[in-house]
Amino acid sequence: MTLEPPRLPLPHRTLGQRLRSWFFTGLVVFGPLALTVYLGWWMVSLIDNWVRPLAPASLWPDSYLPFHVPGFGVVIALVGITFLGFLAANIAGRSFLSVGEAMLDRTPVLRSVYKSLKQIFETIFREGGTQFRKVGLVEYPAKGQWSIVFISSNPPPVIAEALGETPMISVFLPCTPNPTTGFYFFVPAKDVIELAITPNEAAQLVMSAGLIQPLRPAQVHELAKLSREPARAL
Repeated sequence: MTLEPPRLPLPHRTLGQRLRSWFFTGLVVFGPLALTVYLGWWMVSLIDNWVRPLAPASLWPDSYLPFHVPGFGVVIALVGITFLGFLAANIAGRSFLSVGEAMLDRTPVLRSVYKSLKQIFETIFREGGTQFRKVGLVEYPAKGQWSIVFISSNPPPVIAEALGETPMISVFLPCTPNPTTGFYFFVPAKDVIELAITPNEAAQLVMSAGLIQPLRPAQVHELAKLSREPARAL
């Protein structure tokens, strides 16, 4: 027969401490939900306002109902973009698109803007595209200090030739708390330590300044193993 250790009495909490705990618990529950709903509503309203001048008033439910129906512009935008993709996949659509691109190619300023944006959209949204799929660490901004980077791709031939024979990879170093801004540079592949976390987990870690820890217990051993191996060129 084993004797259980005596249980210590729970510390008494005052009413003020309980109210403070309840308030912060409610804030944690309500804050993310409220911000998500607000951002979703803002995005839907923004798209509705963009589409409204392009669609006839007879198509909008607001013309027949005494109240506003949000999200109808989003539906029209989704249908329109899908139909545009269908046309661009056909020979006639590709021909029409080629004519439009040829006209933009003759415009000095818009030509550079359009080509850059097109390459970005093709890279991000194309099926099987080369989005950021790997996360790593580089020794930056000083020796012994490490920063999280998103591993991008090998440098293009003209840059690789200028950098010499050392295998290089390009990385993007995000800033806190906005990971969409940062620095893009080339670094030797042997100087990048690949991490066993997803880009979404890395973005959460950067945005929260380390408050949201993405590492799971099952990854600790794998991370320790990867930290001893340099990243390979893609």
